[in-house]
Amino acid sequence: MGYIRLSLREKVKGVVIKTAQGYFCIDPDEKFVSKSLIDTGQYGLWEIEQAKTFIGPDSNVLVVGAHVGTVCIPLSKYVEKMYVIEANPVTYELLEINLRLNDCSNVNAFNVAANNTNEKIRFVMNTENSGGSKRFPLHQDHAYFYDSPKIIEVDGKRLDDLFESQYFDLIFMDIEGSEYFAFLGMQKILETAKTLIVEFLPHHLSRVGGINVNQFLEPIANNFNKLTIPSLDKTVERSEFHLALNHMFDNGIGDAGIIFQKR
Repeated sequence: MGYIRLSLREKVKGVVIKTAQGYFCIDPDEKFVSKSLIDTGQYGLWEIEQAKTFIGPDSNVLVVGAHVGTVCIPLSKYVEKMYVIEANPVTYELLEINLRLNDCSNVNAFNVAANNTNEKIRFVMNTENSGGSKRFPLHQDHAYFYDSPKIIEVDGKRLDDLFESQYFDLIFMDIEGSEYFAFLGMQKILETAKTLIVEFLPHHLSRVGGINVNQFLEPIANNFNKLTIPSLDKTVERSEFHLALNHMFDNGIGDAGIIFQKR
């Protein structure tokens, strides 16, 4: 009788480790988030502590780009309701496992890419840094393809359609260059959101999304009055949004989470 022999990778979804942030099923070969969890028992603590200052027990939170849940799972313990988006189907499967492992009954997860239209988009599934997976970049730089990632199609979704009439106290976004497209599809959500924390990396804006600072700000600037840039220890009013972010863009200065606030 013939048989098929499966490799360990084909048999096993991941390994489960216990950390200060909870239990996580991870790919042990992933060299960024997984490696940090294995080596140090933590990942993204600074982002978690920062986000906690904008939430409370009655808060509704939206996490766009949840990865395996290292940020959203700890934060979910401090809020009433959380909705999370993850585009990468492999990472999403681990996210679902981790939500169950940590009894996150107040979290609803969706395997879609935040987009400006409800249609499929080409998507790069990085392996060495799965958190770096992203929409197919406008410019095919080696940095985005060095690990020979698989290219697939994923469902794009306007978040205004996915979360019709929903209100969020905090939006936490980490989507590797798709921010502009997400913003265009969530204009109603942004009108009422109190706080937006979003990654700002100049090379993602220009090389992945093909946009500049003015385009990045156009869908969001009128919804917020204050911008804080933690890496520069700087806070500016709306009239200075363009000046502050153009300075960062022109000098290649990134930030893991700039903070837009209503007041």
